[in-house]
Amino acid sequence: MADIKRREPIIVILLSFITLGLYYLYWAWQTKNEMNRLGAKIPTTILFLIPIVNWYWMWKYCEGYAKYVKKDENAGLMTFLAFFVLFPIAQYIVQTDLNKLAK
Repeated sequence: MADIKRREPIIVILLSFITLGLYYLYWAWQTKNEMNRLGAKIPTTILFLIPIVNWYWMWKYCEGYAKYVKKDENAGLMTFLAFFVLFPIAQYIVQTDLNKLAK
């Protein structure tokens, strides 16, 4: 099993707000790498910083989460949460599920 780091979901969200989103970028990069080690094909996080292209990146991230962490093929709900400014909820769900895979 790939190395998955256990993080406290509430702390992840608080740090994202306190750092005005900088920690969110770091967290997204770290969790993208963890999901890629599980077999996902999420592209480089740099795409997240490019307007319009970031939608593609977010879809691939949610798709990787659904398939390799949640073990289903439905990325729709997570993509909806991530796109419509409910990212703290999506962030909480993703981190909670990754924690279940952590050693």
